Parts: sequence; structure tokens; C-alpha cells
Amino acid sequence: MSRPIRTIAAVAAALLLAGACNSASTGGSPDEKGSAVRGVTDTSVKVGGIVSMTTASGYSKKDTDLGARARFDRANAEGGVHGRKIDYLGAQDDGQDPARNLAAARRLVQQDEVFAVAPMSSTTFSGADFLQKQRVPTFGWGTLPSFCGPSYIYGFGGCMVPMPGGTISQTWPEGLKKVMGGSAGRSVAILANDSDAGTFAIRTYRQSFASAGFEVTFAKASVPATSVPSDWSAYTKEILRSDGGKAPDAVVSVMQTPYNIGLFTAVKRTGYDGVLTDPTDYDPGLLTKSATRKALDGVHVLLSFQPFEQDSADMTRFRQDIRKAAGKEVPLNMHMMTGYMSADLFLAIAGKAGRNLTTASFQKAADGFSDTGTMVGDRAEPKGQKESFGCGALVRLKGDTYVVSAPFTCYPPIPFS
Repeated sequence: MSRPIRTIAAVAAALLLAGACNSASTGGSPDEKGSAVRGVTDTSVKVGGIVSMTTASGYSKKDTDLGARARFDRANAEGGVHGRKIDYLGAQDDGQDPARNLAAARRLVQQDEVFAVAPMSSTTFSGADFLQKQRVPTFGWGTLPSFCGPSYIYGFGGCMVPMPGGTISQTWPEGLKKVMGGSAGRSVAILANDSDAGTFAIRTYRQSFASAGFEVTFAKASVPATSVPSDWSAYTKEILRSDGGKAPDAVVSVMQTPYNIGLFTAVKRTGYDGVLTDPTDYDPGLLTKSATRKALDGVHVLLSFQPFEQDSADMTRFRQDIRKAAGKEVPLNMHMMTGYMSADLFLAIAGKAGRNLTTASFQKAADGFSDTGTMVGDRAEPKGQKESFGCGALVRLKGDTYVVSAPFTCYPPIPFS
């Protein structure tokens, strides 16, 4: 974990401890001989989640909770895990706030006494150190440094932002090479929020795109993370002159939807006709508003899972599970997939752990775990705590429909330095 993130967590922890001295106990070490295993009974396993359902920008990941519930519901309908049903408590809303993220982690462990946290989906993860120290298996999308290294924290697609010594997935630049007919002589500009996550993203993707043969003419984490700018001219001016005074061939945004809408709208108004791409805006719900649809039209979106448009048995089952959990037909989005695959990886490892489920038996099962052909490709642990599983696709919005612009493929990762 980076020093800034540790500092945030430490400060938040101090504030919470000062104001909340009446926290419930954890019930003792889950693996001490003769003690009860936290969150595990003869008939159930208790699991909770942490999700940014509300944010200052209006961006919401609330459907992550629906995705997790859908997967757990199916597991329970099939008999649970070795006869134990999953008692899914739903997700705590951290408001994308570091203090609330840590508070949610503490509440789930100390009051609700969960065995695991799945999903954890937020751009802040200040509760990571606490969950690691409490030996709580935690699952989410590995787009934060906390998913890369700690032994109890797992990314459903592996580690997406590795530390030096790890590896970087090449899905995004390799997918764009297919879209753009290669990388030779092609330039890219990369923009991210001014945050820990944004800084790591810039560091990662600068190397990733350069390794794939692109010329990175601009790479900055400079957009305020607390509010969406009302005027993007300063950013567009710098980006569109970054390639020796002319526009780059592709603009890469590593930001959330409200920011992407603002950035891409401003870029298009200049007459820019290059490639626009981001890792966020794969959500049919975004297409209900004409202004949003116009802003995102033509944008290539990175996915680390099979596109919903792909015809496969797994995708058919995913659609059925979501519809059943929602109680109606709903537009699919990547947040649902985040929750679903976080729950799926937890269930797969718990199944391997056997009937005698403890934190120790779970971790033993995770050490050497592997399976193949999932909606995120071939999975393996503890490999996934150091590198991504290396699979993904690009989809492009055309009018009111997403189409696959680079098929779901797995690529060899590169060393991160």
C-alpha cells in the first residue's frame, strides 16, 4: 500500500477511535483452537460488502450490491457452500469517503462479525489495513494498490495497479492497437484525477502504453477529485497540443463517468476526431439521457470481463441471475459484474476450503487456487495478488448500442518498474 493511502487510513483510524470507543469486540481470533470462527455457523457463512452508493459527484456503484446478491442467491439455491448458506448482509455505503470506508470495515467486522467482505467497491480503501490485520478475506475490483500484495485482499481480475516487482495488464493498449490498426507512430494523452488512485493509474498506464509501442505525449493526474470541473478548457488546450503542438491520436481518460462526460464533450467541441477511451462507461443506463449519450458516443470502453454482448453460457447465466435478483428485467452494467465476480471468486475459494471453514483453511485453499474459462479469464492465486489475470475487451458506443471493438482476449503482462 502506498504511503499516502497508509497516512489517510491512519488519520481516519485515529479519528474514529477517538469518537467511537464503544465498538463491539471481534469475538477473538477466528483460528484459535477452541474458539468460534467469526461469521461461520453450522448452517451459514456471514458476508457483507462496502460500496460507494452515493458520492459528491453523483456517480454511484450501487448495482455492485445487486451483482453480489445475485451470485450469492444462486449459490444458496444450489445448496450453499458445503451445506452452508451465504448470509449476505448487503453493502455498507462509504460515500467514497476514506473515514466512512474504514468505519464500514470496522462495523462489518466488530459489530456484524462477518467472515468475509465481498464486494469492496470504492475509489478509496482506507479500511484495507484494518481488514488485513483482522484476517478478513476481502474481494473487489483490483484497481487500487491495496489489492496488490496484502494476503487477505483479492481482486476478482487480479491486481490491476501493481507495485514495482509486479506486472501490468496490457489489455487496454493491445485492444487499442486493434482499434487503431497498430501503435507505430501513434500518440496517446492520458488524464486522471488528482488522487492516490489517479497517480497510480498514470504511473501504470504511462508504462503500459509505451511498452505497447505508443508515444505517450501527455500523462497527468491533475483533475480535482472532489468536484467535476465546470470549465475543461485548460485541460483540453494542454492535451490537444501535447503531440508537438498537435492533437494526439488517442485521449485516454482514467476517470469516472461525470468527469468523462465533461472531458469528452469539451474535446469533441474542438473538432477532435481521434480515439476517445476510458475504463468506466459501460452502462446501458447512461444511454437514457441524450446529452450523456452524445458525450459518450464513439468512446471505446475498457472491460476486464466478457462483454454483455458476448454469447456464452456464463453470460447467459449472469443475465438470468441478475434478472432474478432484481425481480425484473434491468439494464446490465459493469458494477453488477464487479459485485458478481467478487462474490464468485469468494465462493470458488470457499468451496475449495472444504467443510472445515476457518480463515486458515480459506487462506490455504487460496494458496494454489486456480480455475479456467471464467468471465474474467483464467484465475490463479496468489498470482492475482501480484498481477492481473490479463484478460479483457473494448466496446464502443454507437448511437444507443454498445458493440465489441476489440474482442475479449488474454495478453501476457509486462513487468512493472
